[in-house]
Amino acid sequence: MKKIISLNVNGLRSAILKGFTAWIKENDFDIICLQEIKMDSSYADPDFFINQGYYSYWHCATKKGYSGVMILSKEKINNIFIGTGNPEYDQEGRVIRADIGDWSIINAYFPSGSSGDERHDFKMKFIQDFYPWIKELLYIRKKIILVGDYNIVHQTIDIHNPERKDNPSGYRPEERAWLNAWFSELFDDSFRVLFPHKQEFSWWSYRAGSYQKNKGWRIDYQSISKPFSDCVINYKHHHDIRFSDHCPIEGNYNLI
Repeated sequence: MKKIISLNVNGLRSAILKGFTAWIKENDFDIICLQEIKMDSSYADPDFFINQGYYSYWHCATKKGYSGVMILSKEKINNIFIGTGNPEYDQEGRVIRADIGDWSIINAYFPSGSSGDERHDFKMKFIQDFYPWIKELLYIRKKIILVGDYNIVHQTIDIHNPERKDNPSGYRPEERAWLNAWFSELFDDSFRVLFPHKQEFSWWSYRAGSYQKNKGWRIDYQSISKPFSDCVINYKHHHDIRFSDHCPIEGNYNLI
């Protein structure tokens, strides 16, 4: 069984100051996928987490202090692929892929559109381009687990106030329709494989005591290729772990 953790750390150095390295050292996760590390390539040291027992693989943004993803693995990974081949997105450090035997683990940080219409339009362009990219990859690598911060609420059960009328990015019909197609055609939602009707959140605004009141959104996912959803063994939202405004999500898989 493989234990895969995914977390938007909203700044890796901030998470480390809050005890992140001690937490992963105490646990026995096989693979850890981090988003929004906000560290430039000068920090991309493969031995950065070696004292915690992990090899590290980085995709940093060109812009300092922005975006970025990384994979930590107990086992050394020989086949690492950076980005999607599209410089417009790859300069923002959004996708990293690890091939482990027949399986590919992809860590992705989808753009947020919350800062305004321009970034929402960029987000929509990203997901519209990302869909055919992953669909083509599925012809080559049939066993894929794609984890990360998708920045999209899928169903009304995945948000604490589904009746809201202000049309925020992350809960707009066009992006939710995209995610519905994602989970209809290409992937299964690992959480929903085991818990089809359970309400859990993965992100809470820092405003107005949202975390304490559990007024959250579920925007972080682990997706698994549809023919292999029976490989999902367990799934957990670590609500009590607060390294950022997201909580770690853990999927356990029988990767054979």
